Amino acid sequence: MKDMVVTIDGPAGAGKTTVSRQLAGRLGYRYVDTGALYRGVAHAAREKSIEPTDDDALSVLCTGLNLELVASENGSRLISGGVDITDQIRTPEIAMLASAVSARPVVRQFLLGLQRRLGAEKRAVFEGRDMGTVVFPEADVKFFLSADVAERARRRFNEMPHENGLTLEQVEADIRRRDENDSTRKHAPLKPAEDAIMVDSTDRTPAEVIDFMLGHIRDRG
Repeated sequence: MKDMVVTIDGPAGAGKTTVSRQLAGRLGYRYVDTGALYRGVAHAAREKSIEPTDDDALSVLCTGLNLELVASENGSRLISGGVDITDQIRTPEIAMLASAVSARPVVRQFLLGLQRRLGAEKRAVFEGRDMGTVVFPEADVKFFLSADVAERARRRFNEMPHENGLTLEQVEADIRRRDENDSTRKHAPLKPAEDAIMVDSTDRTPAEVIDFMLGHIRDRG
């Protein structure tokens, strides 16, 4: 099978991280969580008290950022300026802030070059929201992974530490709000690429989704 770039786009809670990581493992490819990069920018913006609409401040921030995705036994880790911030970016607050900063062209342009450099050697699975439409429009295989919003909320709620005090209803409201933000933003809105393979994971296990994707990848190879 030839070396490929595989993209998996979709909304929050659809199972992209689990599927992308395991699919990359099955293929022997690198797994790239592009959402973590946006969360890294959001984390840095919060640390500097920068508003997500302040493009000038975000531009300066991005110029000085050094983000790296490093593989580990426990999955991909995000390193910012030499510091592992992986655990700090997995909060609802950072998720919503990442959705806001991802709408800013200055942030998207900064991360576009980084993502394309990561894909230059191929043999990679990229997880995100505009991988197949904007970052890698010529990707070898593109998937759009979705699921019913109630199911996505349930999954996200079960992943969260319950000491954060959020209810399932609040998690679902956050996901609906993020869906709205991501799909209606002016720049690179969340939507399937025209040639994306649609995958509904509502009633499928991760293993079933991965087997389905592998079948399509092998057909293209």
